[in-house]
Amino acid sequence: MTGPGLSTGSGQGLVVPPGAGRVLAAKAQHVTYKVTGEHSAAASTFEVLVPPGFDVGAHAHAHSEELFYVLEGELDVLAFEPRVRTPDNWRSWESHAGQRRTRATPGTLIHVPQGCPHAFANTSGATAKMLFQSSPPPAHERYFEELLDILTSGAQPAERDAAIDALRIRYDIEQITPLRYDPPGPR
Repeated sequence: MTGPGLSTGSGQGLVVPPGAGRVLAAKAQHVTYKVTGEHSAAASTFEVLVPPGFDVGAHAHAHSEELFYVLEGELDVLAFEPRVRTPDNWRSWESHAGQRRTRATPGTLIHVPQGCPHAFANTSGATAKMLFQSSPPPAHERYFEELLDILTSGAQPAERDAAIDALRIRYDIEQITPLRYDPPGPR
């Protein structure tokens, strides 16, 4: 990920100016790669725009951990093991300690250790922006790339869904509740 405004090399740090980085865009998410496995053995870092109506669905990773930092907007989030993993809607989940989903506003940090169910959804009317790290790299980089390929392939829904299920298995994603994208507006 080198190019205009990006600098890296042997013994060099990486400076990624505002607006720089490789962009992957689809209707439901806009991801800008800031630091990749090419640059760091510790974590991949992305800037993610989350449109209104997007719900990533509750999921867990057995072999990676994540960090989310809300920069703009608001998101409903959770990061805990619920008393019961209901397969339809994570928003009603409650932890053994009584914790429920949280409304994350700018400055909120969410740390997700290995194996911890987590989710985020934008139920507001405005796009939210967050900084997202995944460790170890480069699994999430490749996941985003392959997911975009599937979503833009023109495959029939059943074929597309089967390909996404296989992709999740390959990239350590146990999807617990469905990913949903229901943008507000006229129908």
